[in-house]
Amino acid sequence: MNDDDEASLFAQEVAGIQPLEKSEVYLGKKGEPVDFQARKRAAIMAKEADNNHLSHDYVEKVEPNDVLEYKRPGVQDGVFKRLRQGKYGIESRLDLHQRTVAQARELVYQFVEDCMRNDIRVAIIVHGKGDRTPDPDSQAMIKSYINKWLRDLDNVMAFHSAQRYHGGLGAVYVLLKKTEKARLDDWEKHQKR
Repeated sequence: MNDDDEASLFAQEVAGIQPLEKSEVYLGKKGEPVDFQARKRAAIMAKEADNNHLSHDYVEKVEPNDVLEYKRPGVQDGVFKRLRQGKYGIESRLDLHQRTVAQARELVYQFVEDCMRNDIRVAIIVHGKGDRTPDPDSQAMIKSYINKWLRDLDNVMAFHSAQRYHGGLGAVYVLLKKTEKARLDDWEKHQKR
């Protein structure tokens, strides 16, 4: 078939077609026009309102049976040893079982903020070992993020995997920074001696 035959065949096929009467086509949604500046302002305000800086992007994986431990410079060895041994009284507890990473991120941030507001020095976070997940790549995800997030929170002075009777490798003791109020109370208590 040559080019002339194709052209005549095409002309026969489109011979009865009528052109559309409307010359413009609107592809947008019907309704009120969108105020993009208002959307932009709302997005900026929402971002400012969310002070949670904990990342849920990349995390260095830990294994379900790994021990989590971290101590900021300035934390005394004896204090860290007592934390590791579970010898401090636990003043608050957070359980993250059955939570997603996004939910855990919000809960951990809020939990540390609440502890600081209430002068809590030692807390425990129960995250689970994460060894019951069938997919090996998804095991210990919450535990891995806890290891990352607690290091990123300035108010966390140290943390260590708990003793067996407090949850073992599925929980972590958290030592929090003294608030200014607690620091003054300690100072006054020691001055009275």
